[in-house]
Amino acid sequence: MRKSMIAAPLVLAAFALPVAADDSDAWFESRSALTQQTGEGIYAAVCASCHMPEGGGASGAADYPALANNPRLEFPDYAIMVTLHGQAAMPGLGGILDDAQVAEVVNYIRTHFGNDYPDDPATEELVSDAR
Repeated sequence: MRKSMIAAPLVLAAFALPVAADDSDAWFESRSALTQQTGEGIYAAVCASCHMPEGGGASGAADYPALANNPRLEFPDYAIMVTLHGQAAMPGLGGILDDAQVAEVVNYIRTHFGNDYPDDPATEELVSDAR
C-alpha cells in the first residue's frame, strides 16, 4: 500500500511534464484543429483508426462501415455530410476540419480503396454549402 502511495504522485508528475519543444512529428499542432492538409494525411490521422488503413471497416465497440468499394461514395454529397455532421458512431468533424480539408479527405476516399469516383469531385464550395 505504501509503495502505491509513493508511486502514484510520481506517475501523475510524469504526465504533467512539458512536452519537447520540437513538435514537427506531432499529429496535431492545435488541440482544436487538424493540421494535415492532404486527403491521405487527414485519413491517416483521423479516419483510419476506425475505418482501418485500407478502408475495410471494423466491428467492435461499434460498427465502422467499409469505405472500400462503397457505392454510397459515387457522389460527394453523402460523404461530405457524414464527414461534417457525423452519423451513428462517427462524430462530426466539421469543427476540426476546414472546407478544403473536408474536400480533400472526401476526394481521397472516393478515389482510393477500390473506389473509382474521380468525376464530380468534392469542392470547398460544396462543403461550405453543406455546413
